[in-house]
Amino acid sequence: MANKRTLKRSINLICDELFAECVAVSLYGPSHDKDNHDALLFSIIKMQNNYICRVGHPEPGMKANLYYKDLREKFSAEVEGIVNQINNL
Repeated sequence: MANKRTLKRSINLICDELFAECVAVSLYGPSHDKDNHDALLFSIIKMQNNYICRVGHPEPGMKANLYYKDLREKFSAEVEGIVNQINNL
């Protein structure tokens, strides 16, 4: 891990891209189910806030490198799930 600032910036960039992609699919996609799109947009914002807060406040008693490795893995898995949801819209 380089530093917390870089990790936060990466999380923000990825979430911004996911948000933009979801908005594009909601506007130009074949399905116009507003409730699903809104729920997905809300989950992206919630995920972004959750992981940004977790970067700033690591769990006590856990080694820093293990904590941030686990954080990155969980974030990647959650991003992959959201990408699959966007593809299924």
